[in-house]
Amino acid sequence: MATTALIANVASTLVMVGVIWFVQHVHYPLLATFGVKSAASVAVDHQRRTGHVVAVPMAVEGLSTLVLLVSRPDGVMWLWPWVGAALLAVALGSTVLLSVPLHARMAADPQVDTGRRLVTTNWPRTVAWSLRGIVCIVMTAQALGGGM
Repeated sequence: MATTALIANVASTLVMVGVIWFVQHVHYPLLATFGVKSAASVAVDHQRRTGHVVAVPMAVEGLSTLVLLVSRPDGVMWLWPWVGAALLAVALGSTVLLSVPLHARMAADPQVDTGRRLVTTNWPRTVAWSLRGIVCIVMTAQALGGGM
């Protein structure tokens, strides 16, 4: 069970690392350039379409993170699942506390500055998911007997 959780965790996390970097470097900067007239519809469409892409990986990531906290694969140091969980809390907390309210604001009352703030406030998620990717790779290497 623990090995399956680790495989699911590393796969879902690496999907989210790719998604968050795409959002940070491509999507949010483009979202910041839309005129106020089209920003509301773009923001609503963004939320809907993004939900289709991230719902399953985020659910798998969350569940597999919980499993790893109670059942580690042999060779994985006890600290890594907890570090991964803390980083996931930062990523999800930033999503709920920063990104979701800004998207709601963009949909309800589009302002040019809101798009720019999405780019800036997305950095905690980008860093947290990137570090989670490293943590998952370290756990995988440990489980395979690579030390680390």
